[in-house]
Amino acid sequence: MKTLSLLITIALLALSANAADTATELAAKLSASQQDGSSYVRLKMEARGVTLQLQIKQRRTPSTTEVVYQILWPKERLGESVLLKKIGSQAATGTHFVPPATVRQLDMKDALFGSDVSYADVLENFFAWANQAIVGTDVVNRVSCEILESKPGKGQRSNYTAVRTWVDTKRLVPLRIEKYNAAGQVMRRIESGRIVTDDIGRHVPTGLTVSDPTKGSSTELDGSKLKHGVSFSKDEFTTEGLKQTTKPQD
Repeated sequence: MKTLSLLITIALLALSANAADTATELAAKLSASQQDGSSYVRLKMEARGVTLQLQIKQRRTPSTTEVVYQILWPKERLGESVLLKKIGSQAATGTHFVPPATVRQLDMKDALFGSDVSYADVLENFFAWANQAIVGTDVVNRVSCEILESKPGKGQRSNYTAVRTWVDTKRLVPLRIEKYNAAGQVMRRIESGRIVTDDIGRHVPTGLTVSDPTKGSSTELDGSKLKHGVSFSKDEFTTEGLKQTTKPQD
């Protein structure tokens, strides 16, 4: 009996270890997909009755994330920009520029151009957090998903205590994301739209709906162009670079 009990215990431990490895591997793949080098995006954002046409310039690596959002339309807000940076374990920072010369530092908890996306949300890669676990399965839009739960480890700063991602593991794409506070309340919910193949062969959503259930509000994001491997000038991700609303070279 003792031998049987020991074998059962070993089997359970092995299953637990395999589940942990699966979660870690899945999170690592999703994290690597986010760290996709230099890219350029054209985006329409609709929030609270306001529609903005934006361009996004970004460089994302395992150690550094730099993102610039610039308003292209409406004309009266042309050139209004934000620069967001996260380097290593340092706290994320942000700068807001309004033409012709107004510059201020951002509170990273605040909303990006009045949307349901915070500045911190733009930079945060929760797939790189220390604690990852598969906590269940579910069906989203008739697609079977594994639910990956991510929690920050020691020294990993976040406005959230946990994030759950409904992952289509065949296409390696998140179909739903929920971000929770310490009380277990959903603070952000992100639903993916139609899934397409991008310019480097990955499956990505053409649009996202980001909602704040605590406020009953939502933001629609619709991407019209995504290109990787673009070249940026040396000043692109600086305060001075914000003053130039230019498309990067291919």
